[in-house]
Amino acid sequence: MVLVLFETAVGFCLFSLSDEAKVNSPNLYKHFENETEANRLLQLSAIHRFQSTVEAVEGVTATNEGKLSKGLKQFLTSEILEKGGSTGAKGASAEKLIVSEPKLASAINKKLGIQVTSESSLMDLYRGIRENLASLLSSGSPEAGALDPRDLNTMSLGLSHSLSRYKLKFSPDKVDTMVVQAIALLDDLDKELNIYAMRVKEWYGWHFPEMGKIITDNIAYAKVVRAVGFRTNASSCDLSEILPEEVEQTLKAAAEISMGTEVSDSDMEHIWSLCEQVVSISEYRAQLYSYLCNRMAAIAPNLTALVGELVGARLISHAGSIMNLAKQPASTIQILGAEKALFRALKTKHDTPKYGLLYHSSLVGMAPPKMKGKMARMVATKAALSTRLDALADADSKSDLSAPTIGSESRAKLEARARGLDYVQTMAGIRANRGADAGSKQKSFSMEAGGRGYNVGADAPPVVTGVADDDDDEEEKEEEEQGEEDDEPKEKSKKDKKDKKEHATEADDAADVSMVDVADVDVEVDPSTLSPIACPLASEALTKKVYKTIRKASKSRGHVKRGVKEVVKGLRKGEKGLVILAGDISPIDILSHIPVLCEDSGCPYVYVASKDQLGNASSTKRPTSCVMIVPGGGKKAVEKGETKVKEDYQEDYSFLHKEASRLVEQVLMS
Repeated sequence: MVLVLFETAVGFCLFSLSDEAKVNSPNLYKHFENETEANRLLQLSAIHRFQSTVEAVEGVTATNEGKLSKGLKQFLTSEILEKGGSTGAKGASAEKLIVSEPKLASAINKKLGIQVTSESSLMDLYRGIRENLASLLSSGSPEAGALDPRDLNTMSLGLSHSLSRYKLKFSPDKVDTMVVQAIALLDDLDKELNIYAMRVKEWYGWHFPEMGKIITDNIAYAKVVRAVGFRTNASSCDLSEILPEEVEQTLKAAAEISMGTEVSDSDMEHIWSLCEQVVSISEYRAQLYSYLCNRMAAIAPNLTALVGELVGARLISHAGSIMNLAKQPASTIQILGAEKALFRALKTKHDTPKYGLLYHSSLVGMAPPKMKGKMARMVATKAALSTRLDALADADSKSDLSAPTIGSESRAKLEARARGLDYVQTMAGIRANRGADAGSKQKSFSMEAGGRGYNVGADAPPVVTGVADDDDDEEEKEEEEQGEEDDEPKEKSKKDKKDKKEHATEADDAADVSMVDVADVDVEVDPSTLSPIACPLASEALTKKVYKTIRKASKSRGHVKRGVKEVVKGLRKGEKGLVILAGDISPIDILSHIPVLCEDSGCPYVYVASKDQLGNASSTKRPTSCVMIVPGGGKKAVEKGETKVKEDYQEDYSFLHKEASRLVEQVLMS
């Protein structure tokens, strides 16, 4: 028997197929051209009604996401497994089930053991069910749960409203949405204001062209036009509230001798209305800017203190939310807004951009031209730290007067750094100019004794003989000797290169030996080198356990991911494991975003004191900032069948996983 699962606003329905062969026929749509044919092909077998709107929303949402809800599981178990004669939840059933969602089909097959089919060719079947749903539900037997079509329409309307409200996930606490909309509106107002102001100057310029050079401010220009009107009224108007006294006198004098054309009353009325629009838009822009400043001071005080309200709001808007911005590393924040230039540079193999939205920051602006990229990198680093503090801090702590402490301190340091860079570049330019001036000085002319005199013998014609001169042979011998002398340095340089390579290999071997030795020796770590955010920090016994497990896991290919790039990539792919971070990394913002990613993906993490010992334990020749242990080698290794472990470390890993999870929970609860 073949059953078809279909979700409705009323509940989950099971339809029985009268002929299974018709499902795969290309003329399946003909069976749904009228209600009679549809009722012959499909009959309502059972229906699971939703008891409330909340249950309906949960059931439909789980189905769309490919998950097996609790109500659907009970319904399929009672209607298929129990009635089909299977004994267990995963017992085999002779009945076959057709499901539209492939993910839901796999979940049903995995958890209940039912034969499930989900193919793209079945879309015609579901399309026919959807078109004739009212007749299919009403034609069923009362035992199966036949339904009135009017009830179906009412429930569909109610479920659609509830489901839409659920998908929106509106939260009044999400104030970063207000910041995103405010900065977008502010940019739009600036564009409109510039267009309107330009139109006012061009339009009124026909009547009073001299006014454009006297008054350069667009808002003041519109206010003067609104107050004066025709230029003949300028002498009798009081403009002291709009213009300074000197500019006012100049304007009135220019109005008396203006060469502009005359305009009608209707023209002036439209110009006056346009000026009203310019003034009103400018006033509203000022209100919107003050609102944006207050919002930014409340939601991101440290970021605002560092880069300003406008640049900070544009960064949040570009990332989508302040939480998304907090998850970005400093390198990404540096080039936010320059994505097109980045991809174009990568495609054409040119230099990548140095800055994006951060170019408009005052800190980058005060840096010398050649140092703007360096300053943008430093600003991005501090902006990443400030944003993470703003996003993850409590709302009460952000409202304090001392909230923007890190942002203010970082800005003061960067300003001092910018002044230092400016001084260094200025001094370098002075030295370069001095060198150029010294090289361009012309030497004084002086007569030198012992100069070559005129060779009188060169005027005589050469004597030609039949025998070659011995002088020519001597000259050839001298040339050959010079060539041999020139070849000797080349041979010597090759020998020097070989010697250098041999010394380098010896040094590498010595480094390898020293690294192996260091791995087994306890190195004393200075507590002052540890970062204040290195929490939870592993104890001495737990640290030894961590290093031991990493060494064992390193013997298996792909079980240990080293470095920030690999760890972040693994976390974003959804791989499960244990993350070990070095607490003495400087600057700590290199890996400060990794704990947030670990918490989002449900992976425990723990800090160790030494980056050197962490690198040694992971079989590298360099200090390592972070390591991720992935038992089994991740998804790719499982697909390739490379999951063989050279040494069993599962017991140690399980102990570390539980201990790290406990420590993270303690930190989060505190």
